[in-house]
Amino acid sequence: MIVIDEAAAARPDLRRPGVGVVEVGTWRVGTPERQRAAVAAVAAAWRSRDRPDPGLLSYHVYTGEDGDTLLYYAQWTDDRARQDFARTRRDDRNAGFDAAVPGAVRGAARPYALYRSGPLNPDDTRVPGCVVIVDVEFDGPDADRQRDWVDTVFEALESDPGLHPGGISGHFHLSPDGTRVLNYAEWESAQAHIEALAGPGDGIGTAVPQWRKVREYPGVVGGGVRRYTPALGFDAGVS
Repeated sequence: MIVIDEAAAARPDLRRPGVGVVEVGTWRVGTPERQRAAVAAVAAAWRSRDRPDPGLLSYHVYTGEDGDTLLYYAQWTDDRARQDFARTRRDDRNAGFDAAVPGAVRGAARPYALYRSGPLNPDDTRVPGCVVIVDVEFDGPDADRQRDWVDTVFEALESDPGLHPGGISGHFHLSPDGTRVLNYAEWESAQAHIEALAGPGDGIGTAVPQWRKVREYPGVVGGGVRRYTPALGFDAGVS
């Protein structure tokens, strides 16, 4: 039987070896009560299996602070395994979820590949109480531009002397179609992230010129920032 960790500390190994593709998706369920029911239904669905689906390395679920959304982050060995599951087994797994929270709206589920992570301090043992998802959309496909945008963010991070100490790490993912970047950022708490947004750098960092390059990067047409709380997860190596 799959062991589900429902502690607030549930977290994936974001730099796990062997991950070929990450899938990130959202659901809208309407209320905090339905969020809790949805989390319980996801846990029950996975507990009913003797082992993870082939190719699935980990699966984690997060509740949005808006009381409406859920986010999931799944690590797969490769995209073929991910697509095989979506085609042949996802509907069966989702049946219990649909029964628990009828009318839930599923958002787009998108594949990504991890490109760059940091800052990483091996002596930092803090457990993230908040996950911030930063989604960036460009006006067309361009893999070089995706990487350059992320590298520009890292230049700003490295030049900023006043980063809020509540930030733990950021993990930047690129969509294979060349149009999106997703940052999975770990924070000590939601309050720490709120305080960082209230700083002098227009909601990004302190007022260093490198952050202006990030804000005014050409071709960015959409995106958003949302905060989530870890709710549950499992690792395929746990049985």
